[in-house]
Amino acid sequence: MECPHCGHAQHKVIDTRDASDAIRRRRQCEKCNQRFTTYEHVAANLLVTKSDGRREPFDRQKLQSGIQVAAAKRPISSDTIEHVVSQIVEALQGMGRSEVASTVIGNMVLDHLAHLDQVAYIRFASVYLNMNDVAEVRTEIDRLMGR
Repeated sequence: MECPHCGHAQHKVIDTRDASDAIRRRRQCEKCNQRFTTYEHVAANLLVTKSDGRREPFDRQKLQSGIQVAAAKRPISSDTIEHVVSQIVEALQGMGRSEVASTVIGNMVLDHLAHLDQVAYIRFASVYLNMNDVAEVRTEIDRLMGR
């Protein structure tokens, strides 16, 4: 692991705490003395089955970045996004299966975003549900609004 400020590989841990399903470590670079935070998560040995039949290992970071893109410039903190990701990962692990369809994960994200932020929901849904025109977006907005 390298310092995000200067790229130096030597650092020391100055604080460790539990954070939901992760271990939060506060680190200090030994070169530039800048501090940064890392999170250590338990690896999920889970395969994701894509719609075209491909299988790939579950990637927590990919899930998190998808939600972050949908939530860009919205009043959603990074801690809230981390919490949503943790809840989804816990739910996936709780299923007790070694494989899960990507649609299951996508629907979990939509469910969380619908309760969290409707604009982020529509952003995610427009890509995930492959919406091609404004009419499809309008239909999804109407569905979201309960009409």
